[in-house]
Amino acid sequence: MDYSDKIIELFENPKNVGELEDADVTVQEGDPTCGDTIQLSLKFENDVIKDAKFLSFGCASNIATASQLTEMIKNKTIDEARGITVQDVEEEVGGLPSVKMHCAVLATNALEKALQKALDEYEERKSEK
Repeated sequence: MDYSDKIIELFENPKNVGELEDADVTVQEGDPTCGDTIQLSLKFENDVIKDAKFLSFGCASNIATASQLTEMIKNKTIDEARGITVQDVEEEVGGLPSVKMHCAVLATNALEKALQKALDEYEERKSEK
């Protein structure tokens, strides 16, 4: 497989690996066709993502895209993070082999799921007051 130097670097030295003890939101997203899974944890300050960590169960591209995504979303508002696309993640890792594009899709799907969960929980807390 022809991986970019950045994918190899992020696979060998991923950033933000682990779980956030005090996460506001934790979600898991998987791809049943290949078995890759990402767990994404976010910590917010108001509507800004202050910290993000991931666990990955999958290939080098899955680890690299999840790692890059966590770097891309830190200090972004929910709206800004929602604007991150599959193509943005793919570009940031220096390109993906076509058979590995699903890894960028998985990362952005996990992000969308986490952001929606955060918004839903915020609305629920607001309605309880």
